[in-house]
Amino acid sequence: MEGLVAMKIFVGFSLVSPRRFHREFHYSFHIFLPSDAVKCGYNIQRLIQISKATDPEWVTLCASSCSHLTELRARSLHFPPVFSNLIKMRIKLHQRKCSSAFIALITRFSVPMISFCNSLQCLAHARARSFFPLVWFMVMTTVVAQQLYAQPEMAPPSAAVPSWVHDAIFYQIFPERFRNGDSRNDPQVNDIRGAWPHEEPAEWNVSSWTGDWYKLQSWELADDKGFYYRAQQRRYGGDLRGILDKLDYLSDLGITAIYINPVFESPSLHKYDAAMYHHIDNNFGPDPEGDRSIWGKENPADPRTWQWTSADRLFLELISEAHTRNIRVIIDGVFNHVGTTFWAFQDVRKNGRDSPYKDWFTIKSWDNLETSEDEFEYVGWAGVKELPELREDENGLADGPRKHVREIVKRWMDPNADGDPADGIDGWRLDVAEMVAIPFWREFRIWVRGINPEAYLVGEVWWEDWKNGKMFNAAPWLQGDVFDAVMNYRWAEQAGHFFKDRKNKITVSAFDRNLATLRRDYRPEATAVLMNLMGSHDTDRLASQIVNPDTRYDGNVNLKDNPDYDVRKPNDEELKIQRLIVLFQMTYLGSPTIYYGDEVGMWGADDPDERKPMLWDDMTYDNETHHPFGRPRPSDRNMFNEDLLSYYKKVIRVRRGSAALSLGDFTTLLAIEGSDVYAYLRSYGTEHVVVILNNSSSAQTISIPLGEKPNQLHWSGLLQGLTVSVEDGMLNMRLAEKSGEILEAVER
Repeated sequence: MEGLVAMKIFVGFSLVSPRRFHREFHYSFHIFLPSDAVKCGYNIQRLIQISKATDPEWVTLCASSCSHLTELRARSLHFPPVFSNLIKMRIKLHQRKCSSAFIALITRFSVPMISFCNSLQCLAHARARSFFPLVWFMVMTTVVAQQLYAQPEMAPPSAAVPSWVHDAIFYQIFPERFRNGDSRNDPQVNDIRGAWPHEEPAEWNVSSWTGDWYKLQSWELADDKGFYYRAQQRRYGGDLRGILDKLDYLSDLGITAIYINPVFESPSLHKYDAAMYHHIDNNFGPDPEGDRSIWGKENPADPRTWQWTSADRLFLELISEAHTRNIRVIIDGVFNHVGTTFWAFQDVRKNGRDSPYKDWFTIKSWDNLETSEDEFEYVGWAGVKELPELREDENGLADGPRKHVREIVKRWMDPNADGDPADGIDGWRLDVAEMVAIPFWREFRIWVRGINPEAYLVGEVWWEDWKNGKMFNAAPWLQGDVFDAVMNYRWAEQAGHFFKDRKNKITVSAFDRNLATLRRDYRPEATAVLMNLMGSHDTDRLASQIVNPDTRYDGNVNLKDNPDYDVRKPNDEELKIQRLIVLFQMTYLGSPTIYYGDEVGMWGADDPDERKPMLWDDMTYDNETHHPFGRPRPSDRNMFNEDLLSYYKKVIRVRRGSAALSLGDFTTLLAIEGSDVYAYLRSYGTEHVVVILNNSSSAQTISIPLGEKPNQLHWSGLLQGLTVSVEDGMLNMRLAEKSGEILEAVER
């Protein structure tokens, strides 16, 4: 029996869909190993999901094989060792192509043979062995075909976006400020050495998680350098154990994917100045000094010497535990620049022109050892010397850093290098992606998709001209050969103009037109998975955006640049606006993304204020009473907002329970000038959802025109349970000010 099952799966993968076999089977071959039938079934199901749109016959074969695997598990049978040898042979042929005509000929004869094997399911285990010669014949036929028609180039990655992202609710985590789960690994003063402002305070300690944000601590009062200088030296002790401890919180919220800001070793609080890419920051793991000892035994340029530190292993545990809860994990890839403590840059500083890594960076002038001055000059990101840029040509990263980055991709996407990416990350968010030439990202996509065809690539393609408020149209990056999506700041900007602004407020019709423009700019596949966020680690928080209407998005929204920026807590009316924005976010096209803490009422200006320690319900926080410039301000109670959290949970639950909201198309129903009411239809198959948003400051009776089919359906409220009626093709209801409703109807 198990011989037949393995034969069917093996031959089916290699012959019925040869190209997909080359790509996907490379990371799934472990499913044939003894005692691994459970994982075998899981991976076959994943492959079915990947190919269901293009290979129906192959999908039917795989589905049949899954049922046989279930029977094998029930009978406690194992796959015979001979198939491990077959797999070893077949793996050597991955990433090869075969003549489509030749494969078609082989398939014509192999599929009936597989069907014949299906009809012999009742054969006893011993009798199944008689079919081994047939297996060998078919496998060797495939080998011959591959060798005859092999081509050296790698198959291009699929332009399709990962299927799981359509249903994703993202949650962004800034790890140093999310949760201190292990105080034993808290940073020491030597751990911040190399980070701006390049000063080691005589007295220093980890900051209080629950303290008043702007209040200077005792060691910060040693001089008059002030809050914005000292804030960059603060550490609060957030770590990976803290994230692990709160995975159930995220799962209960409804999160299905987490985006984690940089986790690689770095002296700064933000980690965008990597000291190395191949290790997780030692203060995020359980044994900082032990990890440091491991670093010293490696050659960072040689992946063969790389080991796994305690922080690395804890990160892999985080991935595993997240996957157990059906939560995907993507991390920040900062491949445009590094930090001054980066191992290769340190070698260049030390050895100058004799360094083997001198071509990794753009050196403007070398130090003259005969003078007392330091003439060493190099190109840093945006002129920032703390962030040396990796050297590029017209095709992107230079050869040295390019090869190194590829090894980094392999390490974190398939940590045990067994061909199965299940133990690795599920994608990358690529920092300042527009500053690296597109040809590199095309190659990067091939690397990533070659390991995991369902990996998600999202680029930070943001400001074309920050000074004049012009954002990039990211279409060149979203043609299917570079990124799946970008961080959708253009969407956030338009939402802010409509929902929060007063003097600069746009009308509902202008809002609808602007959204339509954004949809036209990108292909539909990309629009469906754009990372729709209102705030991030690089902007003021959503709540503070509402408190400060009419500010330009990401423009002078902290107190250093705008001393009049209001740092107070949002009031009840402003929280209504936040709820309305979240309702729009969860029901529009794209992947909703929550910045940590927004769901429990956190507020804050731009850097560093949007990076406060997370609010938790098991902690008591000091009131916020201080101002960085000594100005008067209200005493704001800083506490976990349970009511706001409940609202987020409810809207997320509706989103996740609706195929129309995750997968459906979009049609505007109502955007009448002067009404401030926006209504739209999301439809998928027989499921229809109408979303109504009353953005005005007064309650309104709303009549929404429906098309012919929706007019014939029965509608029910999912959010507030409001009563609606349909008369003469109009859907009628009454909505309170700054509120909305989601109506659902299903064709019977």
